[in-house]
Amino acid sequence: MTSNKKPEELKKIIKKHEKEIAKLKAQLKEKDDKYLRCLADFQNFQKRAEKELLNREEETKKTYILELVEFYELLKKASEDKNPKEGLKLLINNIEKFMEKEQIKPIDCIGQEFDHNIHHAITTIEKNDCEDNTVVEEVKKGYFVNNKVLRPSHVVVSKKKN
Repeated sequence: MTSNKKPEELKKIIKKHEKEIAKLKAQLKEKDDKYLRCLADFQNFQKRAEKELLNREEETKKTYILELVEFYELLKKASEDKNPKEGLKLLINNIEKFMEKEQIKPIDCIGQEFDHNIHHAITTIEKNDCEDNTVVEEVKKGYFVNNKVLRPSHVVVSKKKN
């Protein structure tokens, strides 16, 4: 196979391709550098975010531990008092304020229809004088926090006698 092109023309074509290859290599190197910088930035961001999350968790924990210490101290004072009733009332009042501040609300359940989302049935009891599937007794109080179930109410549910 013979080529009609002269060696001069071939050299020009080769040089042109070599320049194109060099240009592409430079672009590839630039993109590779950008990629590595971007990856390093992302890894640094991840580390910062993890550190901030840990700090936030520690601060939240510290806040609640301090509240618990306050309750403990009030309870201890009440136990040392000759008439602990006043101290206990103060402690209950402080806990109620804390619960209100944290938007913790009790679940009203007696007389309500059983709802498995907010109630946990301990047992059922057969009765004539009530509707089927109604909460008749609360064994353990349930609570909402920010309108989400913190702990379901433990209840006794009625079953109509046949």
